[in-house]
Amino acid sequence: MALPHLVITMGDPSGIGPEVVAKALARPEVHEFARLTVVGDPLLLRPYAAVPLNVPVFETATPPPGGYPVGAVSPVSARAAHGWVEHAARMCLAGEADGMVTAPVNKEAFQLAGIADTGHQEVLQRISGAPYVATMLVSGNLRCMHLSTHKPLRAACAFVTRENVLRAIRLTHDHFLRWGFQSPRIAVAALNPHASDNGLIGREELDEIAPAIADARARGIEATGPHPADSVFNHAIAGRYDVVVVMYHDQGHIAIKVHGFEQSVSVNLGLPFIRTSVDHGTAFDIAGQGIAAETSMVEAIRLAAALATGSHLS
Repeated sequence: MALPHLVITMGDPSGIGPEVVAKALARPEVHEFARLTVVGDPLLLRPYAAVPLNVPVFETATPPPGGYPVGAVSPVSARAAHGWVEHAARMCLAGEADGMVTAPVNKEAFQLAGIADTGHQEVLQRISGAPYVATMLVSGNLRCMHLSTHKPLRAACAFVTRENVLRAIRLTHDHFLRWGFQSPRIAVAALNPHASDNGLIGREELDEIAPAIADARARGIEATGPHPADSVFNHAIAGRYDVVVVMYHDQGHIAIKVHGFEQSVSVNLGLPFIRTSVDHGTAFDIAGQGIAAETSMVEAIRLAAALATGSHLS
């Protein structure tokens, strides 16, 4: 089987993105997963390349005189990173790449640069025209599909509706079938403590989540719950479930990062192409010091290659 072609974006050039990309590309095993192309500034890779990388790099931005600032929020860096993401997405839509892997961007820098897109997901949804895009985090055999991500907690709780939960379950089921799971076992986490104790601690489980699960099961989807969030992740790690649909950002992110912080990877569901990402930020505080770990980038490349070839997630 031919290796898939993946395009890697360098992320915010003021952060650790160029470093983790260079270090990942220096690892021989990543070239066994896929053919790789980088979108970004090739000069940014050189300080971190211990060996010749032998990977094509496309530059779509004009570097500022004197280069990009290191370790600082920069509108110039944000505009470069934004353009690199757009270029990689268009490569995927044109069939020039089988998927994309992204290094981190900075949302504050995007805002200062006047960029309307909040982050990666908004860029990719706009360019692709996808009606619904969601985020799943993966670390080892724990997978958390998020009903919502970057919403204030009050808004995230209001987002827990029968319609939204069912849509998330269906999207998860469809993607896991595509990824080789014959009958995905989907656990749906509760919103309230103790799954509300039958309505004593909130009504969302009875009024919204349980009806959505019943709707999914009526469609032949193996969804169960709502499961108390203080126990469902241990059960998933033990192999009882293939994925947990979580109700809000921190519910899934905390579980994933406690289970395996450095190995965690983000995956978008709902896009017409594969997109994985490191599950860490720009880390301006350590940018340029040569101490950033490339583990998450390596895992993101590994996972994107597996998805592009139709391999099982595990």
